[in-house]
Amino acid sequence: MRAAVFEATKKPLVVKDVPDPKCDANSAIIRVEANGVCRSDWHAWSGDWTWMGLAAQPGAILGHEFAGVVEEVGKDVHNFKHGERVVVPFSQGDGTCEYCRNGQSNVCLNAMLPGFSYPGGFGRLVAVPAADANLVNLPASIDFIEAASMGCRFMTSFHGIVDRAKVQPGEWVAVYGCGGIGLAAINVAAACGANVIGVDLDAAKLELAKGVGAMHVINGKKTDAVQAVVDLTKGGAHVAVDALGIAATCRSAIMSLRKQGRHLQIGLTTSAEKGEIALPIDRMVTMELQVIASLGMQASHYPAMLQMVEAGRISPKSMVTGTCDLAGINRVFEEMNTFQNVGVTVCNNYN
Repeated sequence: MRAAVFEATKKPLVVKDVPDPKCDANSAIIRVEANGVCRSDWHAWSGDWTWMGLAAQPGAILGHEFAGVVEEVGKDVHNFKHGERVVVPFSQGDGTCEYCRNGQSNVCLNAMLPGFSYPGGFGRLVAVPAADANLVNLPASIDFIEAASMGCRFMTSFHGIVDRAKVQPGEWVAVYGCGGIGLAAINVAAACGANVIGVDLDAAKLELAKGVGAMHVINGKKTDAVQAVVDLTKGGAHVAVDALGIAATCRSAIMSLRKQGRHLQIGLTTSAEKGEIALPIDRMVTMELQVIASLGMQASHYPAMLQMVEAGRISPKSMVTGTCDLAGINRVFEEMNTFQNVGVTVCNNYN
């Protein structure tokens, strides 16, 4: 099969033929039709996240936002069959631990991540383990490009906004960082009836934020974003989202909250923070602020999100700003180096 292969940190992925994956008893082979190019891929490619044990090794095939068609299933797979259209959540479980049994497979004790735990969607074929637990049927009305755009960023924000922060109609939600995660959070929060503010340093990203549901946008280069949020909301947001994971956005999001507000942390840190960010603890205590973290979304929660997509209430595809072939992934990574990329780019050409 054709794949874009990682060979060294910050060096271009090499597009070449590699052996097809094998199908184990509980796995399924998926023919990838589309895979989103995510900043998490960039983190691995650029050498971040080694402190979490997620270091890409030479020969690795990244990619964790994919959708496609079932090519083959193992003898112990009962819920899926050849020819079915599927989308693959990136936060996967083994289906057997206590968290999986309680419907929380996104925090499985033996968590698996395509592109990290096993070869991912930058290859034409992917062997997904524990397939019955880690695949989701894709409705015919949702195309592969849109499905790929929700495999990590969109579903992560959906879980964070709906399940974890429990955003309510009429609440003010401030989203710091209007990349893929942030745009998805804006779209979902607006669908929940919230008044959403998008904050970024890039005018093009802010324009896209308005297009996916932001009531207001703030350019942090031109104004004090925290004060602007406090002024717009007349006292602070009910929910603030750090969709980027750098110290500045995390702190600014917390500082933007009103009393008893909820901070939703979705973005993971970079090499500058290495997982550690100083927080205004006294302010958090005296204002009774909550800090809520969110990771991916379990496969069992996908139907609710897919129903909203089919009904037109949320629109992952509105964040897709381009497509590419395998070689084009390198261009997207280069743009991510300087935060130039706008929206979501999906690889849909494996020739």
